Amino acid sequence: MDIELLRKDMVAAMKAKDKPRKEAISSLISAIKKVAIDEGCRDDIPEKLADRVILKEMKTVKEQIDTCPDARADLKAEYQFRYDVISEYAPKLMSEDEVKAYLQEKFADLLATKNKGQIMKAVMAELKGKADGKVINQVVAALCS
Repeated sequence: MDIELLRKDMVAAMKAKDKPRKEAISSLISAIKKVAIDEGCRDDIPEKLADRVILKEMKTVKEQIDTCPDARADLKAEYQFRYDVISEYAPKLMSEDEVKAYLQEKFADLLATKNKGQIMKAVMAELKGKADGKVINQVVAALCS
């Protein structure tokens, strides 16, 4: 995700007086900038970094939705709106079938060992940011059994 696109969308939300959307995008930009500063690439933010931060923020908001008490419907709706906005910018992750096909194609020799720890170590380095870790873990567990 290009940070300039996020900035343009934030400006558009401000002009449309859509405060909740503007705040969601603004918090996303802030999180990306913070990580970029921490990693020493303040001026030239790579898209991979932005995608990684967006996925992390999306996961955080999902946890907020899941842990929010049912009595706080207003708060839950706010978190859900924020999640929906962030998911618009999130990179598309590989499905379970795509992960399985990728593993069988690229890591066939490693899968033959049935050593789940070794497989996960190699696969996670390759698929970080492209697929959800839980999905990868499930596929590897199924292939090792």
